Amino acid sequence: MSSDSAAEKSAINGIRTALGIGGVLAVIAGLFIIFQPANAAFLVTIVIAIYAIAAGLVYAGLGIFSKQKGGWARVGHIALGILFIIAGIIALVNLQQTTAWLAIFIAILVGIMWIVEGIVAFSTLGDARSKVWSIIFAIISIVAGIYLLFNALIGAAVLWWLLGIALVVLGIINVVRAFTYKGEY
Repeated sequence: MSSDSAAEKSAINGIRTALGIGGVLAVIAGLFIIFQPANAAFLVTIVIAIYAIAAGLVYAGLGIFSKQKGGWARVGHIALGILFIIAGIIALVNLQQTTAWLAIFIAILVGIMWIVEGIVAFSTLGDARSKVWSIIFAIISIVAGIYLLFNALIGAAVLWWLLGIALVVLGIINVVRAFTYKGEY
């Protein structure tokens, strides 16, 4: 066996392993979201809060220990670090409220993005190959976005549920890909 084919086989096995592990993790996460949505949302909030605290410690450390940065840059890093740490602690102490706020925030953000996406679809209608599909897409996007803005909590729950389903489906597909991947591109 030549070194090229051994390296190629090793790369293919690595890709297959990554696809399989990623697929299994996606299925597990998706099932967790579908069957334990509140607990999954709490877990996501906890991870974000811990990330905020860790990022805050890094920023504060950069501000305190960096000798190359000027005074205002150091003060800015320390202030940002303190804000991140405080936000992370508040999120952990008020986990239920933070989780609800985060869900509403994401739903509103998605609603705004869908409205903008619909407007962009209308604005590029002259370049569209299929004007009918572009108009249908734009209308559905804008209506769904407006619905999310006015029903953010219900919309967040539906988006969370759809995320769980998507993770399960995509995870299963990646597991199948892991078993069938032969290295062709």
